[in-house]
Amino acid sequence: MSRYDYVLVGSGLYAGVFAYLAKQAGKKCLVVEKRNHIGGNIYCREEEGIHVHEYGAHIFHTSNREVWKFVCSLAEFNRYTNSPVANYKGQMYNLPFNMNTFSKMWGISTPEEAKAIINRQKEEISGEPENLEQQAISLVGRDIYEKLIQGYTEKQWGRECKDLPAFIIKRLPVRYTYDNNYFNDLYQGIPVGGYNVIIEKLFQGCHIKTNTDYLENKAYYDSLGDKVIYTGTIDSFYQYCYGKLEYRSLRFETEVKNTDNYQGVAVVNYTDRETPYTRIIEHKHFEFGAQEKTVITREYPVSWQDGMEPYYPVNDEKNQNLYCKYAALAEKEENVIFGGRLGEYKYYDMDKVIESAMAAAKAELGI
Repeated sequence: MSRYDYVLVGSGLYAGVFAYLAKQAGKKCLVVEKRNHIGGNIYCREEEGIHVHEYGAHIFHTSNREVWKFVCSLAEFNRYTNSPVANYKGQMYNLPFNMNTFSKMWGISTPEEAKAIINRQKEEISGEPENLEQQAISLVGRDIYEKLIQGYTEKQWGRECKDLPAFIIKRLPVRYTYDNNYFNDLYQGIPVGGYNVIIEKLFQGCHIKTNTDYLENKAYYDSLGDKVIYTGTIDSFYQYCYGKLEYRSLRFETEVKNTDNYQGVAVVNYTDRETPYTRIIEHKHFEFGAQEKTVITREYPVSWQDGMEPYYPVNDEKNQNLYCKYAALAEKEENVIFGGRLGEYKYYDMDKVIESAMAAAKAELGI
């Protein structure tokens, strides 16, 4: 096998952006991917003529003009605007918290009325919040907390809000306007044809090995390239020498429904504690599909164990301290660049992953 400038471990957005810029600089890249496909968590498969987000809903949004220009050079984006709704025991509320939410919850119509209710309820918490429950109530009051935050959050993290640290919810979006657009970013949308359009262009010209675990033959793959771009879990790279970092994982149940419109919106969050899943995704709405049937996915948060996909870093104090030990080892590596959610143990949105990969590529390639 020929020698490469870069061996990229993983084939998600971080690796893809780095590979794309490296190839433009004339570099040779080998991609080593554990899964049977490239694309990481933004991979889509087609079913009933619908692009199914295989690993959960991915809505691209950014205020970074350079990032937006970059992704638009790879694919055309539609006008999809993220406007999820919350289902609390059969009652439907708009998200993020805005005047439509408050009007439904309290039967009011003006921002002044909404502010008065929220401010009154916030007074329940005095002093510095000691846990997530107190933090949430101090931001939005008890009604919104109990109906739209508590159950969803406890399912997501697998523990009661009283047992979660306050800093997990540093802020909650509250709008005193009738605006259901979830994001405040300048740009958002879904790539026409699905995310695979972008992934294929990012990795075009790379040599790709799927169904291949880099760590099982690390020395061999290291020998094939001058440098490694590693986007897997940083603790596994170091054979868990300081212990294992914690993650949250997800389980998906996907089914075809014999109807053209199951729930009327792409994402419905189920915010009561009793419903075992956190949300249902109806994929066709991401691209305004008119197919005769529809495909839905129920999303169940689960505790991560070996063999599962690690989706969300548990960025509490204990895990951050452990990550810092691994990060100190990574700093000493001369021929390895760690990146992405798992390599940097950070909850990244897609645009932030691209920003990080661009910065690393520019520094590495001198572009």
